Amino acid sequence: MRIIPLSMVLFACCLLLAGPAMAQEDAQKFPAPLPKLELSDGDSIVFLGDSITHQCLYTQYVEDYFYTRFPQMRLKLHNAGVGGARAWDALARFDEDVAAYKPKYVTILLGMNDGSYRPYDETVFQTYRQDMTELIGRLQSIDAMPIPMTPTMFDARAARMGNRQRDPEAVALYNSVLAYYGTWLRDVAQQQGFGFVDMWSPLNNITIEQRKTDPDFTLIRDAVHPGPDGQVVMATAIVNDLGLQRQLSNIRITRGADGEPAVRASGGEVSDLEFTDEGVSFTWSAKGLPWVLPEDAREGAKLTRLGHRLSREALEVHGLPAGRYTLTIDDAEVGRWSADALARHIELQENEKTPQYQQALTVAGLNKQRNEGPVRSLRGEWSQFQRYARTKRSVKENPGNEQLETQLMALEERIAGMDERVEGFNRQAKEFEDQIFEVNQPQPRRYVLRRVE
Repeated sequence: MRIIPLSMVLFACCLLLAGPAMAQEDAQKFPAPLPKLELSDGDSIVFLGDSITHQCLYTQYVEDYFYTRFPQMRLKLHNAGVGGARAWDALARFDEDVAAYKPKYVTILLGMNDGSYRPYDETVFQTYRQDMTELIGRLQSIDAMPIPMTPTMFDARAARMGNRQRDPEAVALYNSVLAYYGTWLRDVAQQQGFGFVDMWSPLNNITIEQRKTDPDFTLIRDAVHPGPDGQVVMATAIVNDLGLQRQLSNIRITRGADGEPAVRASGGEVSDLEFTDEGVSFTWSAKGLPWVLPEDAREGAKLTRLGHRLSREALEVHGLPAGRYTLTIDDAEVGRWSADALARHIELQENEKTPQYQQALTVAGLNKQRNEGPVRSLRGEWSQFQRYARTKRSVKENPGNEQLETQLMALEERIAGMDERVEGFNRQAKEFEDQIFEVNQPQPRRYVLRRVE
């Protein structure tokens, strides 16, 4: 029998004892992806992207969410999208259009243009990879958390139904190219502990589900730019994937055998609770408002079940005698329900008759004006700058080209005074924000459930 030296036995024991510790040490080298946004008053969020961000739609809807869900926090929300942008273009305007806003978080929606609308090309992807890697590094250098988001869907069926002439091979394969780009971004986010939002999957999933009954259905009529309904899908993806609060409030009122009322509530506080022979009444002081979107986005809210899933405002009352009850909020009737329905619970977030819904609708209207006015004008300035930056690069790459030099001089004239104009549009946007924060503060509401014949 072979005798094993004592020294080898001791060495093996040391390895066994050290193994779990070494494994734990190795695991600690890989950070966990960002579980959720940690927000405080004054935090800044920048939405960096291309024309899909420049549309000022999904960003507007997410802003509506923040304005109504966290009215006690004055967040700084900045759209940094420019039509046609690639990752290189975001680098060219990084200091003034991103870093200047001192962001805590920066969502990045780039890739649709970077893929060049062609079948997969390794050289094209490596350019995107290099520029995105540099962009992420720049964000880290200013202590901002990068939140890469997958490029959105390229709708091949919409492209085939359209009148525009496109390369059939590109039409057939480009959505897959974008899926590849998004998968790479997901791996980067996971390995480095960033936030991450999957835009591609929900757009594709809803599209294929709807086409089971409507083969011509599309959220993206031009194959590239989602309309308002598609942009609602994108906004809900941000809320879901970044761990933001989903339920708005829940009120559960019971009446015990002894007749004494009891309440359990989240998202606010119940006071002045009283049961009578006719019903029940109380005052509700909510912490937020329902997430209400402009009229042109309502179908997207239905497709995503936005209200129930991300803005649930529930009321549940037990102990009412059988019968039907009318609910008034601040003396305005909002609906009638049976005692059984009230015991199961009703949801009010999409009830247009409630004062809180109308209050949130006013917020959405003001924010729509903000985005269609000064925010779009601001993005127009950066669109001019993008043309200037690209032409300047071309002049550098093609010295002596008089045509390019002439174009550059013309663009220099166009961007002259841009800093002042940008400052003016930011000031106008803030004026709308000031109005929003005057009307988005929740008010105590008097609820009265009264039995009716």
